[in-house]
Amino acid sequence: MRPGERTTGGREGRGIQAVILAGGLGTRLRPITETMPKALVPVCGRPFLEYQLEYMRNHGVDNVVLCVGHLGRMIEQQFGDGGAFGLRIRYGYEQERLLGTAGAVKHVEALLADVFFVVNGDTYPAVDFPHVMESFLSRDRLGLMVVFRNENRWDRSNVITNGSYVRVYSKEQELAGMVYIDFGVSAFRRAALAHIPAGEPADMSVLYHTLIAQGQLLAYDAPRRFYEIGSPDGLREFEDLVLSGAIPTPSGTRS
Repeated sequence: MRPGERTTGGREGRGIQAVILAGGLGTRLRPITETMPKALVPVCGRPFLEYQLEYMRNHGVDNVVLCVGHLGRMIEQQFGDGGAFGLRIRYGYEQERLLGTAGAVKHVEALLADVFFVVNGDTYPAVDFPHVMESFLSRDRLGLMVVFRNENRWDRSNVITNGSYVRVYSKEQELAGMVYIDFGVSAFRRAALAHIPAGEPADMSVLYHTLIAQGQLLAYDAPRRFYEIGSPDGLREFEDLVLSGAIPTPSGTRS
């Protein structure tokens, strides 16, 4: 990591930065993740991270920061600086202990643009990144959560919105009006990171709750559902979609 490095966000799909949270232990996928990080779990012969990166590269993202921890060196050895994939990739290592999702983002603050996305490391982020960024930048708020009207169909819904803003977010409580689920993709201004303590473990839910209380967390309604490989069922479903052609296999074409 080179402190002081900066990039800039963009409205036209150029210079869009995304932080990928790829440092988790992947406990639900054991024993596979005992010898490889979740980002490298194979899907039809290709590491899941390659599906993520190709989708993001084809949809406006060209600058990626990977937050890595568990077996993270294996990810860097395979993907390097991203040049072979048409991207710029940098890494933030959690050296001594896992910092949690928000703590990991705070840890790479010196590498972050003024605005940036955060993407869960096990999520296939099928959104229009430039359009989401356009929506975010058009309103002077610190954060935006991409949500999907799930109605408990694919997992338990955990978000209440009023259309424009997230009003409630909880993975623990099941409340009336919770028809949306978080998509695994959010956008933030760097100023939002002031709410995360430096060097301490912190979950992204803490940041969400702080921004909700301040009226600072926008909601973006995704038109189609997300897919994930964080559980055996999710991994099987994603593999089936790739085999059916509904999700393209990475082309192997390098920009």
